[in-house]
Amino acid sequence: MAQSGLKYIVFIACLLCSGFVNAQDFNKEYSEFKKQSENNYHSFRNECNIKYADFLRTSWDWYSGKKPLPLPKEETPLPPRPYLEEQDNTPITVSPQPINPIDIIPQPKPIEPIREVPQPNQDYFPVQFYELSCNIRLPKQAKSIIKDCSPNSIAAGWEGLCTEEMNNTIRDCLETRIRYDLCDWAYLLFLDELSIQYCSDKNSATLLMAFLYCQSGYQMRLAVDRDNLCMLYGSKHQIYDKGYFSIDDLNFYPFSATSNSLSICNAKFVGETPMSLIIDKEQLLGVDMSAERTVTAERNKNMSITSHVPQRLIEFYNTYPTSALDGNPMTRWAMYANTPLAQKTKDKMYPSLRKCISKDDRLQAAEMLLNWVQTGFVYEYDDKVWGHDRAFFAEETLYYPYCDCEDRSILFSRLIRDLLDLDVALIYYPGHLATAVCFDQEVAGDAMIIGGRKFIVCDPTYIGAPVGAQMPDLEYDKAQAIVLNK
Repeated sequence: MAQSGLKYIVFIACLLCSGFVNAQDFNKEYSEFKKQSENNYHSFRNECNIKYADFLRTSWDWYSGKKPLPLPKEETPLPPRPYLEEQDNTPITVSPQPINPIDIIPQPKPIEPIREVPQPNQDYFPVQFYELSCNIRLPKQAKSIIKDCSPNSIAAGWEGLCTEEMNNTIRDCLETRIRYDLCDWAYLLFLDELSIQYCSDKNSATLLMAFLYCQSGYQMRLAVDRDNLCMLYGSKHQIYDKGYFSIDDLNFYPFSATSNSLSICNAKFVGETPMSLIIDKEQLLGVDMSAERTVTAERNKNMSITSHVPQRLIEFYNTYPTSALDGNPMTRWAMYANTPLAQKTKDKMYPSLRKCISKDDRLQAAEMLLNWVQTGFVYEYDDKVWGHDRAFFAEETLYYPYCDCEDRSILFSRLIRDLLDLDVALIYYPGHLATAVCFDQEVAGDAMIIGGRKFIVCDPTYIGAPVGAQMPDLEYDKAQAIVLNK
């Protein structure tokens, strides 16, 4: 449109210079051209919605669900063990199987920019989401937009949401996503909460949520579960412990349905993008902080560090689905480890940690951080605490009273990257997870060669072990490694 507009202006300018048209005629002509261009601009998404509503009337089929993908059954986790200086500590160098680092991809966006539409009498609806109070413009007809779950009723409801007033709703929702750095999963929860609080019935809430999710650029399918409308979201992640539906070789996960057989409308929306479960920014869900907790290192008693974490963030993490990418279960730990630590937690902890390690070189600093994680936290098996395997985000290890090897490795990797600016890899042996650090100086000890670079093993569960010591009796030949994002 920009190029055609420029050509049009140049053409009219030539006519002006030649005397064929006057300035008044030009302004009139250009205003009409601009109006036509804007109408064409708006018509593309409207056309997509009209076609989609037509599909909602006709394109329904029955699908049988797939059984949930169970969390990988790990070998019996190795318990923490003390480091013994008198044992054979001959350095071992291993070349583990490398796993591709996890790439961060941009969040979905609408197929075209959503423009503000002046609506002077449009009311704002206050929605509560965790600790946030958000104001979203919503049209009154969206409160009860669907009569039943017949295809015609669903299609009519979709058409009823395709109004200029709803453009402002979509804009407000997307601005909320940006303002609070909501990841895809948090954004879906927000749309669900908004719809539930606003709509007068469950099916209308589901249709409103699905419409906003779709118009924001996300991949979804509508389905009917008996008399209930439900939405399925598409994702390239393999989500554990959640049934799914395979549609055109893509996985769709029901947000609320309970049946294993659904009538699904397999209509694609232009530009739809699958949900990502990667969290690359802190989720700004409120200001309330947890009670303070002090963790003291065994070797360095002056390294007694007090922390606290955002309370609502802990609640959000309880909803987070565990998943893998590319069919590799190890990537699930990397997703936890790559998530940044909350700023207020860093503000509380990091000055004290930096004070403890400020006079030391990076090797000595890593030694101190490693011993703090090894000796300051209480180890316990997930099965005993949670009844199942559960990895922690770094804040959760600082919050909950118990943690295991994967939780310690995730926290330690975060500290090393944030405080020492060194690259870290997670190292998986059957039954155990540790870390390895790529130092900027020569360091002796057990090492991992990853992509031609030397990473020194640092095991947060090998109690009292120095940098460069890995537990004995591990299956080194089966080790896998994934370099984490900074």
